[in-house]
Amino acid sequence: MAASTTNLSPLSSHLSKPITNKPPFYLFPQTLLNPLSFRLKSLFRTHKPHCTVSSKNPIADFFPANKPDPEPSFIPSFIDDDKPREECGVVGIFGDPEASRLCYLALHALQHRGQEGAGIVAVNNNVLQSVTGVGLVSDVFNETKLSQLPGEMAIGHVRYSTAGSSMLKNVQPFVAGYRFGSVGVAHNGNLVNYRTLRAMLEDNGSIFNTSSDTEVVLHLIAISKARPFFLRIVDACEKLEGAYSMVFVTEDKLVAVRDPYGFRPLVMGRRTNGAVVFASETCALDLIEATYEREVNPGEVLVVDKKDGVQSLCLLPHPEPKQCIFEHIYFALPNSVVFGRSVYESRHVFGEILATEAPVDCDVVIAVPDSGVVAALGYAAKAGVPFQQGLIRSHYVGRTFIEPSQKIRDFGVKLKLSPVRGVLDGKRVVVVDDSIVRGTTSSKIVRLIKEAGAKEVHMRIASPPIIGSCYYGVDTPSAEELISNRMSVEEIREFIGCDSLAFLPFDNLQKMLASDSQKFCYACFSGKYPVMPKEVKVKKVGDFLDDGLNGPMDSIDGGWVRGPKNIDVEKEIDPLYLQSKI
Repeated sequence: MAASTTNLSPLSSHLSKPITNKPPFYLFPQTLLNPLSFRLKSLFRTHKPHCTVSSKNPIADFFPANKPDPEPSFIPSFIDDDKPREECGVVGIFGDPEASRLCYLALHALQHRGQEGAGIVAVNNNVLQSVTGVGLVSDVFNETKLSQLPGEMAIGHVRYSTAGSSMLKNVQPFVAGYRFGSVGVAHNGNLVNYRTLRAMLEDNGSIFNTSSDTEVVLHLIAISKARPFFLRIVDACEKLEGAYSMVFVTEDKLVAVRDPYGFRPLVMGRRTNGAVVFASETCALDLIEATYEREVNPGEVLVVDKKDGVQSLCLLPHPEPKQCIFEHIYFALPNSVVFGRSVYESRHVFGEILATEAPVDCDVVIAVPDSGVVAALGYAAKAGVPFQQGLIRSHYVGRTFIEPSQKIRDFGVKLKLSPVRGVLDGKRVVVVDDSIVRGTTSSKIVRLIKEAGAKEVHMRIASPPIIGSCYYGVDTPSAEELISNRMSVEEIREFIGCDSLAFLPFDNLQKMLASDSQKFCYACFSGKYPVMPKEVKVKKVGDFLDDGLNGPMDSIDGGWVRGPKNIDVEKEIDPLYLQSKI
């Protein structure tokens, strides 16, 4: 497919018209879109394979045809990683005859961004077919299901529920029908004006089928009067506030869009056959042998079709980008290039800065795997101290596990991390981790290392202290649960029981980013938000936890409170202050 880039003229002012009273669109029940895949009873039994695999399909070799439909585990693990939860991962492919299978592989590469659910929508003969499910990508898909998704165009999504519960119907991509056809969407991010928009739409007659903020986007597209279709997307996005990197699919077009601040990443690549690929990270491009071309720019809409190739237009006059710094600290894989920077190189420099700014006499440097490894390598190299694997991570701890009736101290951490006594016994140990959120897991790790014989344990954290919740697609606890928002560094050191503790200095982080420093969002470190949320999602320990199928509908959005007008930025991060003003 020949592709070209065209700069379209600025959009006319009619795109900013207020929401009008138009008939709502309807989400297709998934049983109508794909009756073989998602009848509820299929969650509790297995199917015989519906097809055989052709030897002429090289990628199909990855998918065993006899693999039964999975039984998803709905009971969440009690093992608390005590980390900000990944947002979501999206992928879009245009112009490849094996689009859905490539989508499957790309989602595998993005699995670290979400483990609650996965889905793919493919287009064949102008019909959008959907398969979604709860669990990991390998749990949701097999050859039988992928054979039901033919076509040269597909979008995919892996999910962690930053908005909406974890119920099956909230798993993306969403597919909807409206008066001019059908549209599917996969969204990474969080809309800070979701409640306001939903209330406005419902007042005008819209009917919502999910509790996800992404559905708002589809309603806005359905009521837009703009033509052609991609201008409807622009019209809808002009009403959105917050973080969104989205891919859309229609009967003949693939559309990628990124919010004006560029909070969440989205990149574009191309395969040797000319197929265009969009993905949250470059690691997904690598797996399916697509060459990285560039980022989707903040505030940009890219439209791909057979007639015009790739067209680009500016969504909104966008301010200075505010890209999420936590992509480089924790979320992205080290082999990815995010916001034009190597994640591996960033984390290695973080470790070097810690070794320079917070040195300590030690015998060995270890990491909390996996996200602390590269920073630990940087620390060890700068300090001239050997790096060793003092903690071994188990990769076989799933979503559920039977805890012994006789309570074992730190049982969850011991399942995931095993200390290597030969590395730790009698040693002064520096432990490098990427962040501390509540501090509970850090205290257990310190105790684990000391019980393995370490003489001293010095914690080094490759990020500044986290004092504020994120409202742009990262699931963080409420500010009152963030240990750095309640305690000084010395108090945290005493709480987790280590001999010394140091965080990456915020000033040094900005100096390392040099001229790009102003392009990043540091709200979780500073409490200064580029886009203030109009309604704030506050999560507390003990909040309602949906198991995927059960639970009252009125509990789905528990934890949301509406923020007062003209909210004070510095005080906003304290939910107690927020609720006292409502």
